[in-house]
Amino acid sequence: MPYYPEKIALSAKSAQLLRRLFRDNPKLHMIYEQSATEAQAAEAIREWGWEVIEDNADAVAYYKREKSGPEIYRRLRWKDIAAIRILDYFDYAGREFENPYRGGEKMLNNPFNFLWLAAKKGTGGSKPLFFQDMIWLFRQLTGQLPQSIPDRETVTGWMQRWRHGIEPEIVKEREINKERIIKILAGRIEDCETEPGSFLFEAGISKEEKISKVREWWDDHRFHLRFAVRSPALLNELLDYSLDVDTLKLLEKAEKKGIPFFINPYYISLLSISSSGFNAGADLAIRHYVLYSKSLIDQFGNIEAWEKEDKVEEGKPNAAGWLLPSHHNVHRRYPEVAIMIPDTMGRACGGLCVSCQRMYDFQRGNLNFNLDKLKPDETWDEKLRRLLDYYEKDTQLRDILITGGDALMSRDKSLEKILDEVYGMVLRKKEANKIRPEGKKYAEILRIRLGTRLLAYLPQRVTPGLIKILSQFREKASAAGVRQFVIQTHFQSPMEVTPESRLAVRGLISAGWTINNQLVFTSAASRRGHTAMLRKVLNDIGVITYYTFSVKGFMENTFNYATNARAVQEQTEEKYIGEISGQYRSMLRNSALEPERMVENIAELRRKANIPFLATDRNVINLPAVGKSMTFRTIGITRWGRRILEFDHDHKRWHSPIINQLGKIIIVENKPIGEYLNQLEDMGEDTREYQSIWGYSIGETEPRFPIFEYPEYDYSLTKEISNLELNE
Repeated sequence: MPYYPEKIALSAKSAQLLRRLFRDNPKLHMIYEQSATEAQAAEAIREWGWEVIEDNADAVAYYKREKSGPEIYRRLRWKDIAAIRILDYFDYAGREFENPYRGGEKMLNNPFNFLWLAAKKGTGGSKPLFFQDMIWLFRQLTGQLPQSIPDRETVTGWMQRWRHGIEPEIVKEREINKERIIKILAGRIEDCETEPGSFLFEAGISKEEKISKVREWWDDHRFHLRFAVRSPALLNELLDYSLDVDTLKLLEKAEKKGIPFFINPYYISLLSISSSGFNAGADLAIRHYVLYSKSLIDQFGNIEAWEKEDKVEEGKPNAAGWLLPSHHNVHRRYPEVAIMIPDTMGRACGGLCVSCQRMYDFQRGNLNFNLDKLKPDETWDEKLRRLLDYYEKDTQLRDILITGGDALMSRDKSLEKILDEVYGMVLRKKEANKIRPEGKKYAEILRIRLGTRLLAYLPQRVTPGLIKILSQFREKASAAGVRQFVIQTHFQSPMEVTPESRLAVRGLISAGWTINNQLVFTSAASRRGHTAMLRKVLNDIGVITYYTFSVKGFMENTFNYATNARAVQEQTEEKYIGEISGQYRSMLRNSALEPERMVENIAELRRKANIPFLATDRNVINLPAVGKSMTFRTIGITRWGRRILEFDHDHKRWHSPIINQLGKIIIVENKPIGEYLNQLEDMGEDTREYQSIWGYSIGETEPRFPIFEYPEYDYSLTKEISNLELNE
């Protein structure tokens, strides 16, 4: 169908916002009034941008891309950032960008053409959120939108809005939830409404004894997996019928569409069934993580893999150029590390997170909740050795991340088998190096990681048996040269930090493993002070924050998406109060050498540095290409108000050489800033507190914290990169 934007009339709301733009900026209004052609108006606005930056040599160099990085970025004035965006809008004007969020639709980037059509003809079809963004752009340029970094007291006040799961009031509420759920499940087991299994009542016991038995089973993680909720109806019953009609209809639609549904009883007990004054909105970040949105339900079945490396053809290199031993079991982006997903229950999870990076695999059935069918078969041992042979014979791999699914979903016996085989691989790689000359030696394994969400979803999984396995493995692998043992976990909210999760963390730390957290910066988690409070509460129990990820994905994640401008705003205006000066960085790095004392060491470091939390995480997004970054410039905006970002790779990290071929990565955001702010308002937020978000149009990737760096080898490595195949 033909499309003529120059003929599409503005809506009344758009016309009203255009008038406001001109009222705020008489100079802009005069340019359009006096320009006979679009080119004349464009030249005048471009000159205006140059006038702003020309007295700041750093701003000119940054705009011309002669200099980049966090240091020079910090020397840009607030108005420089606006001027650079305006100049970039002109430099990229007229280009079309494919937008996978909208089925591959081509998005035209020509902001000042849209403005010309609106001003001169009342056409162009630009939506209100486009004009809203332009209003704030020129307010920033002219000083009407100041950048006011909040003081520490303000940030601390935002943090104190958020409750956490160790507070007595919250613990008490959840005990009530737990009792309600136990009684309902006891009744279902009694009425034989559940499938036969190991959790059955003995004949002749009373109702009270049955309830007591379920209380006893509550501490067994297998009970929670066995009785995980797989239907909206049962979920609503366990939540005391507190779900609203619209939510139930959405969940029923999801069920009919075949979206996996799996929420264990413990995690359900963390959800509030009412919004009392003391906890109103506190559980939204976890509620939105298990209750599917309309955008996800509508898109399920058509979800595309975000990371191109996840699309692998047998025998061919992935998008980063890596040849893999299995496209189902091994994922790789970087030279030093590769992910391994075992053919065990580790392919499953303790629940399905709505913004899961592997939703694509759940859709295809590669990951699922058919737990009984995920027991390793007799061919797994042979396959496991073949997978680990890949690590052993690779010249640069020094880090193995065993995840899934979820690494701790594997049974103790399966996990112990995997770790034993990893230990054998470590020894063989080390032994083979003895006969290689200096400069030809391979990278030996320095870091072993287990990826799990169960510390939040199902902390009962951390049993004395698991702790013993991990402790014994660390002891022997340390003797073989492995230096770092990491549990890479995912807490989404301070409300997930409970007495049970604290106990689980304590057990893993006692086994000598460091625990790092990765947060997904969803709209609910992005509220003022929420992430800062999460950092603090995690530090309190001995967890170090590692990454804060912007939500990725296409239309399926529209609801949970928080714009990258908000990620930069949070980094600049909130996380800064936890910055660690150089004198304390080595102190923190040394803490990793004695994880058993992590709680005490973190507390001592915070006391000495006088900071509420350790800002050790980096705000990044997984690029739909290769690697992670927060280095971007806003080069355009669609007529719907969705910003167009040009991302560059994090050049401080070693990537596959393919990034030299990829160049810059374009992302058309799937939510305008105005829409995001409206969503925050619906959550009860005062959006005036977020006003400076409009000015954050540039990002720079933070340097990686020393505690996350690999130790140095005491020998010279080969420069050869194996298992790499790049097409010219």
